[in-house]
Amino acid sequence: MIFAVRTMVGQEKNIAGLMASRAEKEQLNVYSILASESLKGYVLVEAETKGDVEELIKGMPRVRGIVPGTIAIEEIEPLLTPKKIIENIEKGDVVEIIAGPFKGERAKVIRVDKNKEEVTLELENAAVPIPITLPVEGVKIVSKHKD
Repeated sequence: MIFAVRTMVGQEKNIAGLMASRAEKEQLNVYSILASESLKGYVLVEAETKGDVEELIKGMPRVRGIVPGTIAIEEIEPLLTPKKIIENIEKGDVVEIIAGPFKGERAKVIRVDKNKEEVTLELENAAVPIPITLPVEGVKIVSKHKD
């Protein structure tokens, strides 16, 4: 069964880490813990019973309690399927390169190839603008292009 635990907003990942440590240490029947950025103020816990979740959060700081009832897996499926990065990147966006020889550099997107899932970039600090093509997994959006 999946339960929602109310937490302090912005502390979801910290609390999920504490929960995971406690569940392992105390050998509770907790199967998974999810702290999603799109679910602010909540951590989802898959456990055998509500009692296991209550034992898990007992005395834990910044935890507000358990939301009454359980959550169906169908309700959280959209949180479990990763959204493709390529759908968010547009021409003109500023990205940071997170993989390869240019790791840590900022660049401007000059072309997006959705079929190959690649982006063509121009480094911001280069003396001569040289287009480089990288897989979309190798970049992270820093700022969106404004029309």
